[in-house]
Amino acid sequence: MSLQIIFEDEYLLCVSKPNNMLVHHAYHSRNVADETSLLQLILDETSLKVYPIHRLDRKTSGIILFAKETKYVSKFQDLFTNNEIIKTYYGVVRGFSPETKIIDSPVKGRDANVHKEALTHLKTLEQVTLDIPVKPYDSSRYSLVAFTPKTGRMHQLRVHSNKISHPLIGDPKYGDKNHNIMFEENFDCKNMFLHAGKLEFTHPFTKEKLVLKAPFPKDWLLLFNEFSWKNPLE
Repeated sequence: MSLQIIFEDEYLLCVSKPNNMLVHHAYHSRNVADETSLLQLILDETSLKVYPIHRLDRKTSGIILFAKETKYVSKFQDLFTNNEIIKTYYGVVRGFSPETKIIDSPVKGRDANVHKEALTHLKTLEQVTLDIPVKPYDSSRYSLVAFTPKTGRMHQLRVHSNKISHPLIGDPKYGDKNHNIMFEENFDCKNMFLHAGKLEFTHPFTKEKLVLKAPFPKDWLLLFNEFSWKNPLE
């Protein structure tokens, strides 16, 4: 597996994380001791020891930032804490999602008993109806959406999609099993369709305005072609 570097300077390394890859091994992660983590891949390919600035779900693909020194981490984390970074994720969801929607239902934090305020802006970019039956219907409908999360809760976009009855395709926990199976059988797509596509921010050290984009994985490109959808990162 080769590393996809999006941006690099003396402070920062920005890469695109593949689906189903942990950023780093936590000791409680089961059955993953023999898997390569993203940090390990970076070390193997660049000899760099880097430090995560934010999180990305194991199932989610896309853009993630690492600091090259521990002393740089907090400055970059401040961008997230102070809402000075615009994050754009893309998802493929079941059904025809609304043109725009603000989802503000609380989400359980890492402490599973505590719900925390969570805010996501959704915009629908494309839609398709397929002549492929999925119980209980004779056809199936899907939407390509852009999410702009204003908070960073665990599984926020996955939970919020499900909350408005438009779960993400390929989501094993919050998704719709029948639709996930349909994508697997008809398109050979097993991954979850949630991609961290774009980050926009002012570099805290160089003051450069950055718009960083992570290209879509091949599953996505297949669907764009199949459904005649425009690639929103082009």
